[in-house]
Amino acid sequence: MTTPRAIRSRHFLKQALAAGLLAATTGHALAQKGPDLSGLWQTETAGSTVRITRCGGGYCGTIASTAGSGLDAQNPDPALRNRKLVGVQIMQAGTPSGAGFEGSLYNPKDGKTYAGSLTPKGPDTVEVAGCVFSVLCKRQSWRRVR
Repeated sequence: MTTPRAIRSRHFLKQALAAGLLAATTGHALAQKGPDLSGLWQTETAGSTVRITRCGGGYCGTIASTAGSGLDAQNPDPALRNRKLVGVQIMQAGTPSGAGFEGSLYNPKDGKTYAGSLTPKGPDTVEVAGCVFSVLCKRQSWRRVR
């Protein structure tokens, strides 16, 4: 025999499930509405270009060209210090957050990986940030290469 309490409990569960599904699909739809950030981007210092592509629910960035020796000389793994930087994935921003995406960012200049974010600032500009403890952040504006 089904009690009124059991019926209310099932009804509440159905409502919660429906609300959760709606929130999940709405959040995904909102993350997809912004400009497509895929393409080739010039770093702020003009020392490198990064190819940003879709990966999962966000974006990944791989070094397409770089100035200097082009080696990953500061990598914490000694076995990787002689690898070429071109082709190395330095950004994984797969979590939609506000107007942009959050994830991690590898800085080949110091060999460290930071909490990172990627935020569109217009059709041809993105802000890339790497942070320590979420408060000490370095930000760069990257420009789309046409």
